[in-house]
Amino acid sequence: MQTQTLLTPRFYTTDFEQMAKYDISLNRSQIEAIVNEFRKDYNQTHFIRDEEFDQAWGQLPASDRQWFQEFLERSCTAEFSGFLLYKELSRRLRNSNPLLAEGFAYMSRDEARHAGFLNKAMADFGVSLDLGFLTKHREYTFFQPRFIFYATYLSEKIGYWRYITIYRHLESHPKWSVYPIFKFFEKWCQDENRHGDFFAAILKAKPEWLTGWGSELWCQFFLLSVFATMYLNDLQRKDFYQLIGLDARAFDIHVIRKTNESSARLFPVVLDVDHVDFFHLMDNCACAYQQWRETKNPFALAKVCIYLLRLYLIKPVKTQALWNTVK
Repeated sequence: MQTQTLLTPRFYTTDFEQMAKYDISLNRSQIEAIVNEFRKDYNQTHFIRDEEFDQAWGQLPASDRQWFQEFLERSCTAEFSGFLLYKELSRRLRNSNPLLAEGFAYMSRDEARHAGFLNKAMADFGVSLDLGFLTKHREYTFFQPRFIFYATYLSEKIGYWRYITIYRHLESHPKWSVYPIFKFFEKWCQDENRHGDFFAAILKAKPEWLTGWGSELWCQFFLLSVFATMYLNDLQRKDFYQLIGLDARAFDIHVIRKTNESSARLFPVVLDVDHVDFFHLMDNCACAYQQWRETKNPFALAKVCIYLLRLYLIKPVKTQALWNTVK
């Protein structure tokens, strides 16, 4: 069982009474279209283990098994966290907003499949997560509905870019595909993409959450939070990415750029990832965080905060200006 750290996948809760009053009338048609996509359940028969899993995975070197176990455990925890949140939202909104409740029910279905598939994969390495124990004993972080939508939209979109990038890399370089779970990532990431689209449609029903300086500050904050969390996590786990033929830093830079581009279709601002100091500051932040993990020196943690503040103070890119340049 992984120990709790600043960057451990978290479980979330929200103000369900406020969520029940959420008015989707301004974008109901788009939400209905996405829920209809969920109904089709494209991946109903996708997550089925085949003969490739029937090997003695204990033969992998102990260090390799350790990195795989940690990757699977963190991924399973994150997917199960989404399942719990979406399931509870579906239950609480059933009477007040049946369309949203149906959408959340389908997303909880998808996340349950992902978590179950990952948990079975962990058994190949002699470990498993007690998901019932996690349900009862994990601490829950409270976010207001607005912030839940920002955070989950980004987590689903960044999940898409992570999964599809790994899949395409291993499709081009099959010698690095050392475990069969990765071949499931192409359709898996489509679930993540549809989930992100659902949250985007919900946010569009509240234009005031996507306009004005206040929204710009919050969007910038959540973008940086999600990007920095991934970057700091992955640079601590370079050996796992090396195991599948990827450079962790290059992988994260690519995923951040792509997620930033996707977010520009929704958010009023995105981060200036092309700024000369952006990834330099991210590297410094990762080094300071590693120093804090090893020493628990509060000065190192203070440096992490300073680097994050400097990243936040880099002037963001207005998305209208961004798409004008793309055109």
